Amino acid sequence: MATFLLTLLIVFFIARFVLPVVLRMVVGNFIKKQARRYGQAAGGSPFGAPFEPAQPRSNGSTGEVHVDYVPPRQKPQPKEFKGGDYVDFEEVK
Repeated sequence: MATFLLTLLIVFFIARFVLPVVLRMVVGNFIKKQARRYGQAAGGSPFGAPFEPAQPRSNGSTGEVHVDYVPPRQKPQPKEFKGGDYVDFEEVK
């Protein structure tokens, strides 16, 4: 009976104090690894400054913008507002 209680006490202390520390380390390393992998796939630095500007992926000089197509602009024609439609309202109690 004493060995059972001692074993139960040891298991309790391991589960209470050691297991959370080990899980925090394992899960933390896993999350850092995944963030690093997906951050590199997206082209950014995984643990850089959060508001750091993205690096340009162009092979030319920086600061130039190339637009392939600009749609033609139409002049907006003013529409005269004649009021809305009248909708009957009946309060239901």
